[in-house]
Amino acid sequence: MRVTHDVRRTVARLADGRQIIYFDDTQDAPERTAVDTRDLGERAAAGHIRHDALTGDWVAVAGHRMHRTHLPPRDECPLCPTGRGSMPSEVPDADYDVVVFENRFPSYAPVAVDDVSAPAEYLHAPALGRTEVVCFTSDHESTFAALSPHRVRTVVDVWADRTAELGADPDVAHVFCFENRGQEIGVTLHHPHGQVYGYPYVPARTAEMLARATEHHARTGRLLGADLLAAERADGSRVVLSGEHWTAYVPYAARWPVEVHLAPHRDVPDLVALDDAERDELATVYLELLRRLDGYFVGDDGAGVRLPYIAAWHQAPTRTGRDVSRLVLQVMSVLRGPGRLKYLAGSESGVGGWVTDTRPEAVAARLRELAP
Repeated sequence: MRVTHDVRRTVARLADGRQIIYFDDTQDAPERTAVDTRDLGERAAAGHIRHDALTGDWVAVAGHRMHRTHLPPRDECPLCPTGRGSMPSEVPDADYDVVVFENRFPSYAPVAVDDVSAPAEYLHAPALGRTEVVCFTSDHESTFAALSPHRVRTVVDVWADRTAELGADPDVAHVFCFENRGQEIGVTLHHPHGQVYGYPYVPARTAEMLARATEHHARTGRLLGADLLAAERADGSRVVLSGEHWTAYVPYAARWPVEVHLAPHRDVPDLVALDDAERDELATVYLELLRRLDGYFVGDDGAGVRLPYIAAWHQAPTRTGRDVSRLVLQVMSVLRGPGRLKYLAGSESGVGGWVTDTRPEAVAARLRELAP
């Protein structure tokens, strides 16, 4: 089914100068003229990044985030439209479809402070970049899985829009779109939302994936992501569902109790490169995948368990490795049973030695059972 789509984009500023962008996909959406009347003072600057000499990783130091909003009561939600709670929120308008704004407590920002004094052996730099919040709906009680295909299609366009704009920033080396759902994951705001990070460096896992992809391409002349997808589709034992443009499968070496990758059939480096047909089908395939994930575990009452998850878009860095990178969505959960979590304890946290309690083929078989 094709999703007819037309989105109006409106850019405005919050009281402290941060950018807010409305993406309206409804025909009767009002013009976005509301003004943020809060007295916020100057926008918060990001801190700095420090280089870990032992691993080569970078670590952002953002002390101001210690005081960010944490699980506020319903009427103090900063992501609801202004007027629905007891105080003005981050969104000045009385309603919205999808909205994006710069995080008030950023890990990375266009304004950053590097006030570190350290020996020459230690590298550091200002945490220049971008940290954005993406609100998928104004409905506080909803979830991504409850959105309509039309709204999910809007969110896909929003992800592509932010990837393109942030990727053009000379301070941004990598754009990461993701959603955390569930308090078990560490969510501090229950309103359905995701985030977009514009990193000033290529993060460690992305760099590892890029190194493997570069090595594979040099040896075979092919894309590693494409070969993995072809192998999964040919084997079939870990495939969860498949459409004309997308296939979801449990990876051969899945780390998490529940983990699924969703990959396009065409070789594309990032969300920006998806065409209309691929974006349309993604809206429906992703919703079906989330429906099955929410039915994976059954609670004592016989109903499905809302799965806490991280949904992470792996895409090409902005200026390196784009010829060998291939887009893929990774959905992963720490839940290994109703009320039981997988903790990253000694082996995983100490040396990165992952142990999984469930065979990936069994996870895929369970998810296939939940087909409509």
